Amino acid sequence: MPKKEAPLDHLQKFLPPDTYDAVVQYLQFYKVHLTVARERKSILGDYRHRTNFSNHRISVNGNLNKFSFLITLLHELAHLLAFEQFGNKVLSHGREWKMIYGKLLEQFVQNKIFPRDIEKELLSSLKNPAATSCAEDGLIRVLRKYDDAKSHIRLVEEIAENGIFRCNDGRIFKKGVKMRKRFKCIEVRTGKVYLFSPVYEVEIV
Repeated sequence: MPKKEAPLDHLQKFLPPDTYDAVVQYLQFYKVHLTVARERKSILGDYRHRTNFSNHRISVNGNLNKFSFLITLLHELAHLLAFEQFGNKVLSHGREWKMIYGKLLEQFVQNKIFPRDIEKELLSSLKNPAATSCAEDGLIRVLRKYDDAKSHIRLVEEIAENGIFRCNDGRIFKKGVKMRKRFKCIEVRTGKVYLFSPVYEVEIV
């Protein structure tokens, strides 16, 4: 999807209050080329490390609410800091990255910029952050409360059993029973069975 470079003085509108200065310090010190992307269904953000010919590059989806935008940006900044400290010698979401991401989250949590419900979920994940930004189910549920209302969008767990829903790729499914942590759903056209995360966003049919 198309992206646009985000001038630093315009970045404030994407961030929660009292976080701009701390974020910009990282972006300026590491000479980050930041872009704000239109909605991407598969990812919320992306990081590309510096080379001899280009600076660090980070992109974050611009349709996220301010708290999701900040958390996603910190996730990508943690990749940058891991690269600066360890190069390409570590796993992208390994122990080193988790340590750095946890410290970044803690820095912002301590400044009391998150609402209490988001702060509670972040505190529970500081010691072992998820590999995908905003990936913990509890955090996803809480962050959705701060999204603009979308009456036709639901989480899979909110769909009634045998209810019909559409994925973002256009495929239509009938919701089945829960299998441990995921829901068993049948694609209407093919009859194939798929397992869905309870917090996967779908469209009511």
